[in-house]
Amino acid sequence: MYQEELESQDAGDFGVASAKEVIKAYLPVDIRLEHRIDSLKTYLGSLIYLFPEIEELDFVTETVVDQNWGEEWKKYFKPLRVSKNIVIKPTWERYAPAGRDIVIEIDPGMAFGTGQHPSTRMCLEALEDIILKDRTIKNWRVLDVGTGTGILGIACAKLGADRVVCVDIDKKAAEIARENVAVNHVEDRIQIINRDVNTIREPFDLIVANLTVQILLRIHTHLMSLIENAGYLVISGIIDQHKSDIESHFLTDIFTLHHIITEKEWVCYVLQKKR
Repeated sequence: MYQEELESQDAGDFGVASAKEVIKAYLPVDIRLEHRIDSLKTYLGSLIYLFPEIEELDFVTETVVDQNWGEEWKKYFKPLRVSKNIVIKPTWERYAPAGRDIVIEIDPGMAFGTGQHPSTRMCLEALEDIILKDRTIKNWRVLDVGTGTGILGIACAKLGADRVVCVDIDKKAAEIARENVAVNHVEDRIQIINRDVNTIREPFDLIVANLTVQILLRIHTHLMSLIENAGYLVISGIIDQHKSDIESHFLTDIFTLHHIITEKEWVCYVLQKKR
């Protein structure tokens, strides 16, 4: 419910202050709707009885048709090139790949990760750079923490990783990730796990974590312990003002800064474990 003043128009089309106001309220269309409207009529009648000097009060009703926002937003999710080779394509859109395009099909549902957000784009750029350029690691083992739609794990599989573990504590996100993995035909290399990352114990050559700063700081010790010597850690979801916190926890005697990717106020760190 909200209240607004009605403005009359003068000859110059500028609003003129008015003593009249309108109150708009939104009511659910259910079995109690008729009762609510009758109560409103009774209430307005009592106001006129108590304050006979006021003008007659009245109201109008209008049925608001609820748009299917779950479908409406899809109009704005189009194929997007997020790096030199990677193109993110919604499952309902057509796209003709060219050259060395690596096309990832995504239906996000209620999960995070479409490639639209800078933190995701920077991760994809970092993953492409690491996997395609570092030839010293022959059989990439990757952990995607907080996988969401599975977009980062799928990217790693399509870039050539042999084993990818995608972990998320959100059951719905894990379900959506499994669906996207199937759509991209990489089930043979990706395992989706619906549990806390702290339960993971196996070693990895590359870990990517696109999370909040608070979560990154809470799990940083465990993440760093899972990385093999010369392996990489990609962390994103960080804004400029938290850089000092991140660096004080992640830049240690064991991990060096490989490089930083930035986009506007967002920062993505690529760290490498010393041999």
